[in-house]
Amino acid sequence: MARIQLKNIAKRWGAATAVEPMSLDIADGEFLVLLGPSGCGKTTTMRMVAGLEDPSDGEVWIGDRCVNRLEPKDRDVAMVFQSYGLYPNMTVAENIGFPLKIRGLPAAQIGPAVHKAAQQVELMDYLHRRPKELSGGQRQRVALARAIVRQPAVFLMDEPLSNLDAKLRVTMRAHIKHLHHSLGVTTIYVTHDQIEAMTLADRVVVMSRARIQQIGTPQDIYERPSNLFVAGFIGSPPMNLVPGRLAGGVFTAPGVRIGGFDAPDVDQVVLGVRPEDLTVLASEDIDRAALAAEVFAFELTGDATLVTIQLGELMVTAKAGKSYRSAMGAQAGFMVDASRCHLFDARTELRIAQRAAA
Repeated sequence: MARIQLKNIAKRWGAATAVEPMSLDIADGEFLVLLGPSGCGKTTTMRMVAGLEDPSDGEVWIGDRCVNRLEPKDRDVAMVFQSYGLYPNMTVAENIGFPLKIRGLPAAQIGPAVHKAAQQVELMDYLHRRPKELSGGQRQRVALARAIVRQPAVFLMDEPLSNLDAKLRVTMRAHIKHLHHSLGVTTIYVTHDQIEAMTLADRVVVMSRARIQQIGTPQDIYERPSNLFVAGFIGSPPMNLVPGRLAGGVFTAPGVRIGGFDAPDVDQVVLGVRPEDLTVLASEDIDRAALAAEVFAFELTGDATLVTIQLGELMVTAKAGKSYRSAMGAQAGFMVDASRCHLFDARTELRIAQRAAA
């Protein structure tokens, strides 16, 4: 296990910047997730830790040494990729044990190590099979076991679940969560999937356009997004973002009026509210709604019903109970408490400090 420090690292290719200067301090045993859309610089950041890319500036420290000049094989890291990278002519046991074999360990040591790693990912019944005889989830577990067997100081995982279907992703998330709890190895995990980030991470680093947008626990990022990008990126369904103005503690926009804010007046402001923080009113109570319009869509998700109304070109979605029913084109009204809302400056896109008035 090891602490990882990224000290003002950056990556450029000519005039193109993949990663703007950034610094991170990842604690020994921490599970850190780099989260963001494609092209934001998250994979390049991880590859600089691995030694697969050289930083244009800055230093990478693993433990008590700067590793900028070390080859990937000398950094004591193990990687798990989106593609499983298994050898088709080898059995599961041979694939898992291959990193130890190329190190020259005797077979008497490799066998027990392979069995221990296989047990940790529940593969003992598949050691004699070849990759073509396995499901996608089983192949990914072989890749995990191959990384575990090395007993590295750091795990680096780059979109390891992207090739799996939704059900298998849930299962594999549980495997990875349990493995990290059992092994306690410092882990950097790269994903564009916010559900993976929120369920796995001790801390999340949200990235966009080669820059860090916010660092925090999943709860911090969900409850206090630092800017409009984070607000719109985190959450499923995503946060509703409504442009308008704030004056005298009242937010107004076409078809919307919400009072109770304790914040300075702003001519161009964006109000953010999550679907679960909007209350869908009964038809007889629509007169007291903060916003109301015709139902554009309603979707039963099993445990809830998503109700979407259209205000001009703007769609606003609320999460109602699973028994809620409506008709397309019917009137629906939403109510919201100002204390559950977020305010952002439309010009800077940064969060505006505010609290609900007493």
